[in-house]
Amino acid sequence: MEALRRLYVQWKGEEPAGMERLEGAGSNRVYCRMTDGKGHSVIGCVGTSRDENHAFVYLTRHFTQRQLPVPRILAVSEDELRYLQTDLGTTSLFDALRGGREAGGRYTQEEKALLVKTIRELPNIQMRGARGLEWSNCYPQPAFDQDSVLFDLNYFKYCFLKATGLDFHELKLEANFRMLAKDLTAEQQDAFLYRDFQARNVMIAADGTPSFIDYQGGRRGPYYYDLASFLWQASARYPDKLRRELIGEYYDSLKNYTEVPSERHFHERLMLFVLFRQLQVLGAYGFRGYFERKRHFIDSIPPAMQNLRALLKDSTAADACPYLKEVLQALCDLPQFAPEEEPAVARADGYRTAERNVYTAHPQDGPATFSKYDGKGPLVVRVFSFSYRKGIPDDESGNGGGYVFDCRSTHNPGRYEPYKQLTGLDEPVIRFLEDDGEITTFLESVYKLADAHVERYLQRGFTSLMFCFGCTGGQHRSVYSAQHLAEHIHGKYGIEVRVCHREQNIKQILK
Repeated sequence: MEALRRLYVQWKGEEPAGMERLEGAGSNRVYCRMTDGKGHSVIGCVGTSRDENHAFVYLTRHFTQRQLPVPRILAVSEDELRYLQTDLGTTSLFDALRGGREAGGRYTQEEKALLVKTIRELPNIQMRGARGLEWSNCYPQPAFDQDSVLFDLNYFKYCFLKATGLDFHELKLEANFRMLAKDLTAEQQDAFLYRDFQARNVMIAADGTPSFIDYQGGRRGPYYYDLASFLWQASARYPDKLRRELIGEYYDSLKNYTEVPSERHFHERLMLFVLFRQLQVLGAYGFRGYFERKRHFIDSIPPAMQNLRALLKDSTAADACPYLKEVLQALCDLPQFAPEEEPAVARADGYRTAERNVYTAHPQDGPATFSKYDGKGPLVVRVFSFSYRKGIPDDESGNGGGYVFDCRSTHNPGRYEPYKQLTGLDEPVIRFLEDDGEITTFLESVYKLADAHVERYLQRGFTSLMFCFGCTGGQHRSVYSAQHLAEHIHGKYGIEVRVCHREQNIKQILK
């Protein structure tokens, strides 16, 4: 760290006011946030490999010239073991998605929007980043080839498979490894293969813009690899529908940079790389977890095994390697990797309640898009949630107009014990409703009506408009709907919206 301090002084011309070592993950590299007396900060790195550092510095400077969203190199030591880079902030995509992970894969619309931004930016890095790149600078090798595939497959065999105690025929498995390596490298591609494209290596700015770090292991290779790496990250728990949507976003974005294969061919190749990536990460989790005893990697093994189990069930990716498939199926059947079942209690009133986890993942997610425009007007919109048991709210403006929407046709979280003390403003209820999807489909129609009405009232100079949402208790569905419509109108038109959740005694003014 002393040498890193000297590099800072050489670059800045003064001592750093503060130095904070940052938490590491799987790498032996050491990162430090260094600040001056004015609160400005940079990131310093100390590496153990000159070649690895050289690769990162070269790639970063190349990507900067290509105007890609990466940090800038500020200073490099003569031996290239230390360097300074711009600080992209403290919030990674992994941090921003914490709520969705902790909710078992139920991501909110805001979280999904961050995922879409990130996945649509990936082809930009892969394709534009590859143009003019001198591959000889990559570390530890310039290209994805059969030797690198076999290295990772044997990493899986020795660091994970053998550690489980599972009996297998090593020569048969090696033959299947070679078949898989040949298939993976059958198509030559000149994309930049990020190699470690995951949520921890994406930094999110205050406006939601993603930037990218830790690509020092990148090389020339197929673009499928990074997509598989990102969407099948073990701890992310992306639901199947969300994965499909993000694959579609990536495929659509990729068209802007290169010719793309048919969707069917694209999907078949992608699943082959998903299989490979699952084995590769299990090898890493085995080494970092079983041998180095790092807790994060040990905790990642169960969801990684669940990903592998689902892949074997739903995909034909392993069919061309029958013995490998047999071994992997036996691996999934080992008692230590048995899937955890979410216990549920059937009650006399017919309701079901989760005993342990409110957030059990579901493969269906609701849509997640909003539009936003700038606009001003004298109109004030009032939005109510209420219980039909207590009647529709009065129109205090005297205009006697507006809409009343009945939310009772949608799935009611109030029927489930874990949600009974919560409201439509609480995160568990929000995730329940959005995961179910009925409420978001309902609101899509409401937004169309509301937008048309608000726009016409603004044109005509009217000053008051009222929307009411009712449900059984005025607690869950109506509260969620009223709050989301209020935020939608305020965000889109910039006008004052007054929200009243009557039965919850909550009032809010959005200005």
